[in-house]
Amino acid sequence: MNQSHFDIDAHLLKECFLLGRLPLSHVLLMNNAALPWFILVPETNAIEICDLDAPTLAALFAEGNRVGRHLREHFPIDKINVASIGNVVPQMHLHVIGRRRDDYCWPGPVWGTPAPERYSAAAVNDIAATLSATLGADYAAGAHG
Repeated sequence: MNQSHFDIDAHLLKECFLLGRLPLSHVLLMNNAALPWFILVPETNAIEICDLDAPTLAALFAEGNRVGRHLREHFPIDKINVASIGNVVPQMHLHVIGRRRDDYCWPGPVWGTPAPERYSAAAVNDIAATLSATLGADYAAGAHG
């Protein structure tokens, strides 16, 4: 899926930390310390999930499942929300969010609700290191400052 040139939407880069790369997708962490919230941005020009061919769709959901298992193993969560909304950012991206029954917007959606707290640099470094260890050899850690 590597294309000659691929840019992640500026809004995502403004709101997230770029943690690394899986074979298909860039892995971002939403700057919302109240919820473990990862975003996968696959390198594709497709806008909608229904526009992906079967192998790319399978790869995207396999990567989302890996991140979901990471959430369950490393964060105290009750539920994993997976969604591709795209109303603000049309570029295809997949949200993988750990939710708790006592989080600040439960049971409602997280979209459009401001984060009550942001991550410290040390917390982002810890999450990035744990994610890298969990995802294994085909994950390439990147700059996340």
